[in-house]
Amino acid sequence: MNDDAGIPRGLVLVTGATGLLGANLVRRLLADGHAVRTLVLPGDPARALVGLDVERVVGDLRDADAVARAVDGCARVFHVAALPPKITRSPAREREIWDVNVVGTRHVMRAALAAGVARVVLTGSFSAVGFDPDDPARASDETLPYYPFVDWLPYARTKILAEHEALRAFVDGLDVVIAIATGIVGPHDYVPSPQGKMICAFAAGRLRAYIPGGSEFVSTRDIVEGHVLAMERGRAGHRYLFSTAHLGIDELMNTLAELSGRPRARRLPGGLVRALSAITYARPVARLLPERAQRVTPGMLHILAMRRHADCSKAARELGYVPGDIKVALAEAHEFFAREGMIGQA
Repeated sequence: MNDDAGIPRGLVLVTGATGLLGANLVRRLLADGHAVRTLVLPGDPARALVGLDVERVVGDLRDADAVARAVDGCARVFHVAALPPKITRSPAREREIWDVNVVGTRHVMRAALAAGVARVVLTGSFSAVGFDPDDPARASDETLPYYPFVDWLPYARTKILAEHEALRAFVDGLDVVIAIATGIVGPHDYVPSPQGKMICAFAAGRLRAYIPGGSEFVSTRDIVEGHVLAMERGRAGHRYLFSTAHLGIDELMNTLAELSGRPRARRLPGGLVRALSAITYARPVARLLPERAQRVTPGMLHILAMRRHADCSKAARELGYVPGDIKVALAEAHEFFAREGMIGQA
């Protein structure tokens, strides 16, 4: 489906349309003249969709019949929805993440096959992209296999399994492409996302300390463009990685201080935090408070300390992807939260 003329016309389904990426993707599709259908959870006020001319189907990804109703009649599907990362050892929460992120993806792929959907783009996660344990400085790309011997969050494990569900459907004849996002930053973050919560916490003066390291971030503008490019030009069965820039956490904190006018947070010793995390995240301890989200896991700290970089050259080469400026995205996100009165609430 290498069509440089844009996404062909026809009804487009977006799952996860009330989240950060989905809300921005819906706006882009509407601006491009597409008819958009969304799958919205029962009881969800869908604040991100207020005032938008979209069709809403009420249903849950865990309900195969509801998913089939949402997919029926759609020419193309963007499967963005997933339960976001949450640091917990609660078996109930882990099962919920599995049911939504893995079983829900299976339902979408099977429904798309049955309905004759022309193409599905699945949103992937950088946490499900591998790295080289023998060469941590090597940038991660689509070819590196997932490395399972780190204490990853359940979210990361479910996202690699979601990709497996997509590729199983591809083998069965579904045209599917995977668009992989790093940490997303930008406006229309009504939920808000983990990155949005961090921005709000800093601006409200609640984020007073941080852990050193570095990470990849992608602007909403860039990841939406990546999804559109994947739908238009991506090769079926392929993964494409999209990021805007790598930021050291020191640089990130400096930028947030400039945007908010708040003092820069204090840098904590990485070794001390890793030692404490190894104790508090141990399953016997975590099970004492199974519903309480902890701050960090040993695996997260390990990855943060690695300062993983993303290699987006495949997306640039095959799709024409050109990233923008992550600091502009941070400023847009901060402006959005201030305008919506979310800084003191998130």
